[in-house]
Amino acid sequence: MTMSKKNHKQVEGKETVEFFQDLDREALQSEKFIEKHASKIAIAFGVIVLGILAYFGYQQFVVAPKNTEAMKSYTVAQKYLKDGKEVEALGGKSEANPGFIGIAKKYAGTPTAEMSAYNAAILKFKEGKYQETIDLLEKFSSDNETLMALKFGAMADAKSNLKRNNEAVELLEKAIKASNDPYTQYYFTKKAGMLALAMDKKAEAKKYFTTIDEKYEEYDNGMSDAYIEMVKNY
Repeated sequence: MTMSKKNHKQVEGKETVEFFQDLDREALQSEKFIEKHASKIAIAFGVIVLGILAYFGYQQFVVAPKNTEAMKSYTVAQKYLKDGKEVEALGGKSEANPGFIGIAKKYAGTPTAEMSAYNAAILKFKEGKYQETIDLLEKFSSDNETLMALKFGAMADAKSNLKRNNEAVELLEKAIKASNDPYTQYYFTKKAGMLALAMDKKAEAKKYFTTIDEKYEEYDNGMSDAYIEMVKNY
């Protein structure tokens, strides 16, 4: 037993030595690699650091001041909208009153410009200018899931009014997936089902209404049962 334990310890000791020798060799190889390519590594690291600094510098010294300036015009446009003066809120016809259209163009790249594009799109939709609605909404992006769902939903409505229903259904799918809010998902699932039904795509309509029946029944009050009955053979 004594010899067995001794041999075992010798094996373990040998393995430990070999392990650290391997580490030493790897470290030496790494050091040689760094020495050989030191200038290239320094340049690459410098580029990364400069890129990070440039990004934060741009955000702080360019985007932030532009956004602050944009907010002044945005507040005026919002006041017009609140007062029911939609033409003035839309603006875009003079420097004196940029409105949502002017803000979206002049301050592109700022959060306020994106919100202005969204508001302008909704007003254009009310005017029946559906392609302009789509163009403006394509400029809008947000970290807010519900706003993104509303964006895709509004684009779907505009596409549908342009008789591009297949594209509208695709956008409603995006609206459903954009938010984790159950009511938002229910709302756009129902819209997708109604549109599929209007397109006489009964199998697709059944899929949407069945989803509502299974997942969003509490919001629907059983209304989808009637639609499922209409398409139950598909």
